[in-house]
Amino acid sequence: MLEYDKYHKNRHAVYLLQYHLVVVTKYRHPVIDGDVKDRLISLSHEIIEEHWKGEILEINTDHDHIHILFEISPQTQLSKLINNYKTVTSRLIRKEFSEELRPYYEKPYFWSDTYFISSVSDTSRKTIEQYIQAQGKKAD
Repeated sequence: MLEYDKYHKNRHAVYLLQYHLVVVTKYRHPVIDGDVKDRLISLSHEIIEEHWKGEILEINTDHDHIHILFEISPQTQLSKLINNYKTVTSRLIRKEFSEELRPYYEKPYFWSDTYFISSVSDTSRKTIEQYIQAQGKKAD
């Protein structure tokens, strides 16, 4: 039996599209900590939820990357969303934390050119959520 309440609707579709996005800092510099981490998570919600009308289901960082599990409509072009996300967060993080980042970035970079994106199924969602929640925690 299907759980119809988890599906979204618009004028042309009924859908459930979830994605796991991983973005890594340039040269894997370990700069995502403290205030930078808090601001990056705040910006992520702002960009994906307010600007792109998506929903973040889970988000966390480690020192050199961010994981975001999110839902978005089928009309959204993922490459544009990701490019916008990386551009806006890079510009604002570098502007707001220029002193903290100066030892790592002389040129105007923050993110690596590459990223990872994967679609998520009901069967893999719990595993991905647990993996994201474990980010930044040391193994025992």
